[in-house]
Amino acid sequence: MAEFIKIYPDKPSEAAIAKVVKVLQNGGLVIYPTDTVYGLGCDITNSRALEKIAKIKGVKLEKANFSFICHDLSNLSDYVRQIDTSTFKILKRALPGPYTFILPGNNNLPKEFKKKTTVGIRVPDNNIILEIVRQLGNPVVSTSIRDEDDVIEYTTDPELIFEKWQNLVDLVVDGGYGDNVGSTIIDLSEHEPVIVREGKGDVDIL
Repeated sequence: MAEFIKIYPDKPSEAAIAKVVKVLQNGGLVIYPTDTVYGLGCDITNSRALEKIAKIKGVKLEKANFSFICHDLSNLSDYVRQIDTSTFKILKRALPGPYTFILPGNNNLPKEFKKKTTVGIRVPDNNIILEIVRQLGNPVVSTSIRDEDDVIEYTTDPELIFEKWQNLVDLVVDGGYGDNVGSTIIDLSEHEPVIVREGKGDVDIL
């Protein structure tokens, strides 16, 4: 059964964050708050954990469209090909924020994602997940726990999330009520930005 810990977003406890990081380092699956819906994630470097998430979501790992949560834009060059100035300016304007940006992937992608030409990058405006990623030292592979036919409370109330997911994951972070609107997805992998999905993030940043 999963562990359930309360972390306050305005001042996340170092000890609590360290506990979450340890679970991730040991290959565990964690549910955490973001600036949109709660996310399900694992350490990007752990193959077995990645397989577990793909299985839960009912997708083949190499075909899965998971996003990478980074602490800030300095992580970008780890997995993204060099981007031009105008693309970088959009990212700088929008992040941290409720956006997923699709960018051209480079050759350093984890082996599970080698066939992918693009990656989805997130830098959420939420201190809890940003601190987790910072302490972990590399991105977290993330997918939303939102289910299209779900009862909304099940994806916004941490206690109900725990009730539903406690036997599937190793730890659930209670960071307060979540949102039920996903991130805005913008494809910046080609010459012109393309809005893939309008969500919480304002498209006027383009």
